[in-house]
Amino acid sequence: MTPSVIYPIFASVFGMVVGSFLNVCICRMPKNESIVSPPSHCPLCSYQIRWYDNIPLLSYLLLQGKCRGCGAHISIQYPLVELLNGLLSLFLFLRFGPTLSFAVLFLFCSALVVITFIDIEHQIIPDEISLSGIVAGFVLSFFWEGHNWLNSLIGILLGGGSLLSVAYVYHRLTGKDGMGGGDIKLLAMMGAFLGWKAVPFIVFSSSLVGSVIGVSIMLFQKKDSKLAIPFGPYLAFGAVLYIFYGEPLISWYLNLSGFRKG
Repeated sequence: MTPSVIYPIFASVFGMVVGSFLNVCICRMPKNESIVSPPSHCPLCSYQIRWYDNIPLLSYLLLQGKCRGCGAHISIQYPLVELLNGLLSLFLFLRFGPTLSFAVLFLFCSALVVITFIDIEHQIIPDEISLSGIVAGFVLSFFWEGHNWLNSLIGILLGGGSLLSVAYVYHRLTGKDGMGGGDIKLLAMMGAFLGWKAVPFIVFSSSLVGSVIGVSIMLFQKKDSKLAIPFGPYLAFGAVLYIFYGEPLISWYLNLSGFRKG
């Protein structure tokens, strides 16, 4: 096989292997457990998972989604996270190649995968990821070609400040908290990695998709507007959408709106 085939395959396999570790983070971080020790094990029978039972996707299929020790059902989340991270790694590699951009954005997207699944299940966004992500995104902006520290700094302030303002106004009008602090720090992290121009796009696209899905869920479950829906996954979707299609979509919208006529 040629390098043009081998490298993308390696990128996808690498992403799935990292995805296996992300499952550990998703499972343990909400419980404040170590992500290093003890080794991976069944939460029911404590069977220590052997390396041949921990091969991304393949082991789940061979075991038919069951623990080798006790036969308990293994959540579909595990292969889903591995597959999702493998696809993200593949598409990032196809877009950016073996560059620093690929490495940085792979790190960023992997963090978003962890945040998404934790927020869906527990409705929390770990500070260990968002706060360290803000610092990492800002530091990397000094070395990342095409980015600069000022763009990153403004992104942090605009990202965190915009949602903080929304949360403050909502609280003043209703007396209730409508935006979690985790979402505010997450958008600041996105601004640190992607720059300030990404923030409006992420807010708009995540709000649009979140509104459509949120209303659909409320109608389907016959809930009222007080139903708590995690916003982190929608922000993550908006950030990934910006990475791959942000600039073309923004140009299309500006042309459609007549801002670039003449």
